[in-house]
Amino acid sequence: MRTLKYAILGLLNKEPMTGYDIAKEFSKDLGEFWNAKHSQIYPELKKLNTEGLITYEIQISGEILEKKMYSITENGKEAFLQWLKKEEPIEPTPKDVFRLRMYFSNHLDVSTRLHLLEHHLHQHQDRLEHLRKNMERYESIPPLESEHFGDYLVLDGAILRETVTIQWLENYI
Repeated sequence: MRTLKYAILGLLNKEPMTGYDIAKEFSKDLGEFWNAKHSQIYPELKKLNTEGLITYEIQISGEILEKKMYSITENGKEAFLQWLKKEEPIEPTPKDVFRLRMYFSNHLDVSTRLHLLEHHLHQHQDRLEHLRKNMERYESIPPLESEHFGDYLVLDGAILRETVTIQWLENYI
């Protein structure tokens, strides 16, 4: 499944965007749980256009600078909504390099093992602080029908994930 396809359709369902704008979204809120590089985004935009799920118009900025402003089509909206409604089985456990290293860490001396645990703990503490700052924009849980509910839900889940990971690491330090 081309999940990037649906991430892009979801962004364009909010508003028309340039490829650059789409890439910036992957470094903001969306980047908290999904990522994509320019080298992935632009080929996907081309495929979506060929499939008739998006369209674009060329806009002139200044005297010669051209940019493509992408918009979702009705077929794109329909495909996006079908994807949103689809029930999916739970994904396999994601690969985690740190946990793989810890699995084999009996080959390390204790001080190196402890250093790696502490370093990983600090990274998760920093991430948790960042997520909590993002959560400050919400005074309460947005209503289910709100356009902000999904963002809140994912952000809350990320905070819980980081909190539990920190607790897990602190058990061994």
